[in-house]
Amino acid sequence: MPVDRERSWLSWWDGSLRSLLFDLAVAAAPVAGELYSHGGRLSDTSPLAIGTLIIGFLALVVRRRFPFAVAVVVAAGSVPADAVIGMPQVGLFTAASRCGPRGVTWIATAVHLLALVPKMWVWDSFPLGAVASLVVGTVGVPLLIGLWVFGRRRVLADYREHAEQVERERELLAERAVEAQRREIAREMHDVVAHRIGLVSRHADVLAADATDERSAELAEVLRSTSATAMSELHEMLRALRDEADPEPASSSTTGIAELVTGAVRSGANVQLDMPDPAPQVPPEVGRAAYRVVQEALTNAAKHAPHAAVQVAVRRDDEELTVSVLNRRSPRGHAVALPTSGFGLVGMRERVALTGGTLHTGRTTEGGYQVRAVLPLDAV
Repeated sequence: MPVDRERSWLSWWDGSLRSLLFDLAVAAAPVAGELYSHGGRLSDTSPLAIGTLIIGFLALVVRRRFPFAVAVVVAAGSVPADAVIGMPQVGLFTAASRCGPRGVTWIATAVHLLALVPKMWVWDSFPLGAVASLVVGTVGVPLLIGLWVFGRRRVLADYREHAEQVERERELLAERAVEAQRREIAREMHDVVAHRIGLVSRHADVLAADATDERSAELAEVLRSTSATAMSELHEMLRALRDEADPEPASSSTTGIAELVTGAVRSGANVQLDMPDPAPQVPPEVGRAAYRVVQEALTNAAKHAPHAAVQVAVRRDDEELTVSVLNRRSPRGHAVALPTSGFGLVGMRERVALTGGTLHTGRTTEGGYQVRAVLPLDAV
């Protein structure tokens, strides 16, 4: 609020204190020159001369706000023979530089020329060339410099506007390219991943129908429900890629961690969950990151430490949420190597980093593996 009040107070000087100080210096310069040239005194100490000097000083201070009025006032103040030199020139320059080649500028120029008429009696003894030089120097030069400054400002403004337009067009093209790439990725994911998951789901249905015992039927059902969940999450991801919607399903939060553990247990994994009931309430970004960390950690444990005991712990305090997944050393490995993308830990680190948290991974002294994420609750 103080900054807004300061800008409002300085609006006559383009909102800049430096502009105000500069205009004060410009207004004082002719007065200082007059005093210096006459040994610290004014050449004319009459009330009219002093009043004209004060009015001219105040007018030049507000020249940015009222360029035309200031130009006329200082021109009228220059009529006395002993008027301070410099004030009319600054006023005419200001009108030309702020208004440009418009009618008000030409009127101000005419007023300055008329103000020179009484001085012709003083300049009568001067050669004609000297008089013409004085007229050009006191009127023509300030006018031309002011018009040049106005034109330069217009050119710079046009260049700036053109640059901003080019930047907006570049951003628009980049957004279109990203959108096209997102749709291409969505098509590829639908054609490849969705097809494969659909095959897994259909094979699971056949396996469940032909199961010879209860355990095989249960595992087939776990396989079918897992593939159905994967298909649902894939659908959400494809919708996000095409429509820029939220790519995370509703289960991607702390409330879904219990479902992850239940699904792992149903598939035969030895997983225990240590989490308060009900699940801690956290910001959506933190909940999604915690869900994905647990999901990836359980997947890695199933890949690299099959049949090992896994402990999942979720703790919340006033400032952060801590998620830990610890698996023991596997009693035996897989008969065949399982496929892996190689980006699991990278993805976890990126998700945790987006919330401003930290992720620690590594082997334990007992030969197991631990994933521990600390997520601040004030995540944006």
